[in-house]
Amino acid sequence: MFRRALTISCACLLVWCIAALVLDTWGKTRRPDGFYDAIIVAGCSVYQNGKPSPALEWRVRMAVDLWKLGTSTRVVFTGGMGDFPPTEAEAGAALAAELGLPESAMTLEKYSKSTLQNAQNAASILPGAAQMRVLVVTDAYHVFRARRLFAGFFHHAEAVGSTYGVWSRFKGAMREVLALVKYALNQTRFTPDARSQLLDVLPRATFDFPFARSF
Repeated sequence: MFRRALTISCACLLVWCIAALVLDTWGKTRRPDGFYDAIIVAGCSVYQNGKPSPALEWRVRMAVDLWKLGTSTRVVFTGGMGDFPPTEAEAGAALAAELGLPESAMTLEKYSKSTLQNAQNAASILPGAAQMRVLVVTDAYHVFRARRLFAGFFHHAEAVGSTYGVWSRFKGAMREVLALVKYALNQTRFTPDARSQLLDVLPRATFDFPFARSF
């Protein structure tokens, strides 16, 4: 019985790792296609010193580089207050200013707490969102889900992924697999009680594995 349980556990972990690798690899293959009405930087954590986390920093740097290439004339920074001030949007915008992005090219959305809210709130502050082409900048492993969520609020949404460190991306990708499962469950027909129980387990499961914890 123990050996069988161990075999099943190892198989599940292997599938989890492969899914994470596929997400990250696929996200790195996405490229901008033409001009976009806006570049949108998905929110990410801010450190205690008020500086962007490495993930947010790389997203901002990529967004500014794309702006300099003429991919868009507008960069939207999303993300509300996390564990430490300022908001994710403000921290991203501050770094972007240091990198040469003028304030006139920035739009800040400072209240969202999730990728879905990033998309929903960004659409609410951009006039004509339903007719806009937007390019979301996030981490490579997050591209698949971000692209689908933003497509629900904009005429066309593409996403590109930054890469900033193997171990950090691996942790994020493992966590993203669980987020995708949770997203899929939200799109699937379950009884309210069954769905609630499943969605309640997933966030706890994320933190049961050290390599899948938030960074």
